[in-house]
Amino acid sequence: MSTLAAPDVIDTPSTREFEQLFRQYSRLVYRTAYGVTGNAEDAEDVLQTIFLRLVRREPPPNLRNNPQAYLYRAAVNVSLSIIRSRRECASTPDDLETFESSVHSARTRDAQEVRGHLLAMLDTMAQANPEDVELLILRYVHNYSDSDIAKMLGKSRSAIAVRLFRARARLKKLMRRSGDRR
Repeated sequence: MSTLAAPDVIDTPSTREFEQLFRQYSRLVYRTAYGVTGNAEDAEDVLQTIFLRLVRREPPPNLRNNPQAYLYRAAVNVSLSIIRSRRECASTPDDLETFESSVHSARTRDAQEVRGHLLAMLDTMAQANPEDVELLILRYVHNYSDSDIAKMLGKSRSAIAVRLFRARARLKKLMRRSGDRR
């Protein structure tokens, strides 16, 4: 009887660097994706997609310069892509019923209204500029201050404050437009 030898796990500096990167930023990526998609499964998909892309490709230079900002931006972009693709797919009534039953077990009118507002908000965010969504998620999902966001993105605090103000205004305008279509 022969013994099978398990292949050696490659322990290179890049493997250790990747593991450290994953440990340090996976929660940020997941929280960001969950904040954009509103769905745990989609957030996990976003997390896997981003880190699989990093494994398969040469790491971009801006990942090494500012990994937090790079991974955050990637999480927002992949999340918005998921929302857009879902919106582009035509839903059948059966799909909608399955989705509704899996998302909320509560059948009250209040729960349906909240769900409707949440879906409208997600749909509106998918139409928004990704940079606007990025800033709004940092501010209102992750509760970063203007100065924290400025440090993360390498901008001045006042520039971030102005961009946040404009992003909120554009989002309100999009929300009003989407409300008019209903």
